[in-house]
Amino acid sequence: MPSKSSLFVQTVFILVQFKIRGENHSVPILEEIQGFHEEMTAWRHELHEHPETAFEEVKTSDFVANKLTEFGIEVNRGLAKTGVVGTLVNGKGGSIGLRADMDALNIEEQNDLPYKSKVAGKMHACGHDGHTTMLLGAAKYLAETKKFNGTVQFIFQPAEEMAGGGGVMVEEGLFKKFPVDSVYGMHNWPNMEAGKISIGSGPGMASAALFEIVVTGVGCHAAAPHQGVDPIVTGSAIVEALQIISSRTSNPNEGVVVSVTQFHAGDADNVIPDRAILRGTARSFAVDSEKILEPLIRRIAEGVAAAHGATIELTYDHRYPVLVNEEASCNVALGVAEEVVGSEAIDVAYPPTMASEDFAFMLNEVPGCFVRLGTAPEGEIYHPLHSALYKFNDDVLPIGASFWARLAESVLK
Repeated sequence: MPSKSSLFVQTVFILVQFKIRGENHSVPILEEIQGFHEEMTAWRHELHEHPETAFEEVKTSDFVANKLTEFGIEVNRGLAKTGVVGTLVNGKGGSIGLRADMDALNIEEQNDLPYKSKVAGKMHACGHDGHTTMLLGAAKYLAETKKFNGTVQFIFQPAEEMAGGGGVMVEEGLFKKFPVDSVYGMHNWPNMEAGKISIGSGPGMASAALFEIVVTGVGCHAAAPHQGVDPIVTGSAIVEALQIISSRTSNPNEGVVVSVTQFHAGDADNVIPDRAILRGTARSFAVDSEKILEPLIRRIAEGVAAAHGATIELTYDHRYPVLVNEEASCNVALGVAEEVVGSEAIDVAYPPTMASEDFAFMLNEVPGCFVRLGTAPEGEIYHPLHSALYKFNDDVLPIGASFWARLAESVLK
């Protein structure tokens, strides 16, 4: 890691007073990036107005590709349908991958903003518009300054939200076509103070699976339930019984969550239907969770159904593996983060979360690290990710972009 004096010689910083929870922190933002903060904000708002969901990010990828071309960066398109990879070469050193996700969610926005979503039923409720903007900001800076030796691959990925776009990009040859020595990702964290950065090695985010259980009974008149087999009662018992997976049948150190999120049955008030449908998600930190959770869910659902005289059909779809950060890459990212936000704004605890992230597919192929950037604004109630009231904090755009830029410069020094 370069000394502080050499870093000062290499890069001109401007000290921006950034307020975090009532305290003033001097945050070294790269001067060039701070200079186009307003431009980045305009990019982010434009992306926010036109949200697109999994594998449909046509306008978004056009926007990204046009900006990269404008910056003089080679553009490659087509991976995972709407993925974009920008390649910037300066010298013959190593290579680094920087990844941002582009997709939105099927949520109707409830914010009253001048740049509110213009697409009915869709919203950037997870801040991927901010992620895309911060990586574009870093790309603009790096293309202009070229204070690195090697190759930077700017990876703009579609379909992160439970559609596995990251996995598709890997399957279609992402790292064969655009090889890197390490790869890094970042996510905004609205429940962490704005400007703070959290980094930690080891398991950081859980695996994820979706399941559907179709319960089949015998329909009958609601006034004569003894003449049928009630799938609603059976389904309710299955929902309750599934909770013993996390409390009694799995290793508590591995962390397992099984949540039924949908229950659909019946169309009439006086009829017991012959079928009920349960849907939900299973999360775990167990490395072999794709093998252990499906048999447990099946055994419990079949047993409960049999006790009620009903049957079940289970569809289980394992989507994402556990996200595991590599220690060496985390140490590199930590050193850069300390330069950008200061050691007092670093959270090394990096508490694991049961949320999932398909950047895990990339980390399974190439060593790297997934970083969390705090965005909670001072004096305001923050709304969590995936809320219809979620708002990305534009104040952190130059912080995220500076982190990406300094990371590339440090790895490819």
